[in-house]
Amino acid sequence: MSEALIETERRDRVCVLRISRPHVHNALNAQLLTQLGATIDELASDGVTRAVVITGAGSKAFSAGADLEALSVMDVLEAHAFLQAGQQALRRLEHSGIPVIAAVNGVALGGGFELALACDFALLSENASLGLPETRLGLIPGFGGTQRLLRAVGPAVARYLMLTGRRVDAWRAHQLGLSMLPPTVPDELLPTAVSLAEEISRNGPQACRFVLQAVREGRDVPVETGLALEAALAAMAVGGPESDEGIAAFLGRRTADFEREPTAKEPYIRREPK
Repeated sequence: MSEALIETERRDRVCVLRISRPHVHNALNAQLLTQLGATIDELASDGVTRAVVITGAGSKAFSAGADLEALSVMDVLEAHAFLQAGQQALRRLEHSGIPVIAAVNGVALGGGFELALACDFALLSENASLGLPETRLGLIPGFGGTQRLLRAVGPAVARYLMLTGRRVDAWRAHQLGLSMLPPTVPDELLPTAVSLAEEISRNGPQACRFVLQAVREGRDVPVETGLALEAALAAMAVGGPESDEGIAAFLGRRTADFEREPTAKEPYIRREPK
């Protein structure tokens, strides 16, 4: 039986995933990446999970990046296969349809920073630091960092960080838009991330999937194409049961319950426009 390198903790509709290789600062190896991809696939299809939080075991590292000891003995073909596996795992995360929050507790370097960039957004502890230092080792990012950092902070900042290999601390990362809330003390990071995930989990799950799809697919296409996608997804949302519940709850002055069955006493009647 293989060692569990991704620990899961269920909190109602939220699932917390912990990268669990603390003895090597949660470095990413092939086995861990395989488990991460498989876990994300399972959560995406379980019909229960509405949001995911990813963090690192321990207090010092979210992830220090790819396992350099393993990488150092690979030939070109083996390295290519390993890097492709990493890219595929992060793509599965991006395309899961589940909102994913990175709770960055400590260092997130190389592949660890790339993992955080693949999440929908990140929250940082005050002791977090982020960077892509690969050029200092004669390498370049290989899990998608050149592409995701470019899109997150723009080409000039992306080039600066990758060419120098410098780290940014939590406050500078927040200024750059790499975290959605100001950095928090380490002990409050995970509760804050879980609370935010719980808030998201109470919204319509299909609506959340549609938002993620519209943003993901619309990012790299002409605005006209993105608007057409948005209109199609918005129309499907209007025609679905989630909007029935959401609008009925709004009109009835109650909180929407997207697991609630409609009742005859509280119908939402669709009226044809005049």
